[in-house]
Amino acid sequence: MPRIVSLLPSSTEIADALGFRDRLVGRSHECDFPAGIGSLPILTSPKFNPKGSSLQIDKEVRQILRYGLSVYQLDVEQLEELKPDYIITQSQCEVCAVNMKDVEAAVCQLISSNPTIINLEPNSLRDVLDDVDKVGEALDVKGRAQELVSSMQSVFAKIRDITSGLNRPRIACIEWLSPIMLAGNWVPELVEIAGGENVLAAKDQHSHYFKWEEIRLEDPEVIAVMPCGFDIDRTMEEIGLLTDLPGWDELKAVKNDRVFVTDGNQYFNRPGPRIKDSAEILAEILHPEVFEKQHLGKGYVPLERVLK
Repeated sequence: MPRIVSLLPSSTEIADALGFRDRLVGRSHECDFPAGIGSLPILTSPKFNPKGSSLQIDKEVRQILRYGLSVYQLDVEQLEELKPDYIITQSQCEVCAVNMKDVEAAVCQLISSNPTIINLEPNSLRDVLDDVDKVGEALDVKGRAQELVSSMQSVFAKIRDITSGLNRPRIACIEWLSPIMLAGNWVPELVEIAGGENVLAAKDQHSHYFKWEEIRLEDPEVIAVMPCGFDIDRTMEEIGLLTDLPGWDELKAVKNDRVFVTDGNQYFNRPGPRIKDSAEILAEILHPEVFEKQHLGKGYVPLERVLK
């Protein structure tokens, strides 16, 4: 049976969903789902302070990248001890997790094993589904992977069918608080599926920074706050970075109490099986009169409720 090291929260969830939970022998510092996964050895650590403010994290990461360095450290000694047959990593984002080049360099140093590297690079929703197939094929469970993909697609199709004839509110999905970044990649497509019109950010493209005035001029009807790596409580610690901005109280979304804080750690920024849950969350936010609020409280909360 294969020994698997997963260096991404999303790939850990993919491996688990494909039936390989007991074959996982190592994880990244960010892998925290499903329950019990935290007992696995941690092989990565950030070179920045993850408890810093949004602005501090952004500055530290930019400085690290400016010097051409990796944002994360990989424990090669522990990797040697674990003797994995497979290592799942990514090359989509230098900031999000250990990248492919770091893993390749580490594997070259290994003496007791020669693991196969499974590299994931999702930029679109189609890529997310293809990555499930890629992991399934590499681990020789292609049929199981296809079943998982089909189950995810069926959720998307159901939501799309329900929202197809509905009004499409304009929504801004905020992926970082300072400086402000709007979510790209697969998020705009999730918005489309959920029956909304995404503001500014384009699908299948990396997330980008935007000036506050650009967002203010768009005056979105709905705002979903989903900082990468931040849960709801962590986001609320810095929500003043948004609510104190000039003109915030004049936005349609604010006036109509349609600003929502989501769990950007567990959802939206994890391109794995629970990306379907992210679509459901957006559908509940955009069309509360149609969708049952099954994720309310855990996946998202209305900002006005938390501020009271």
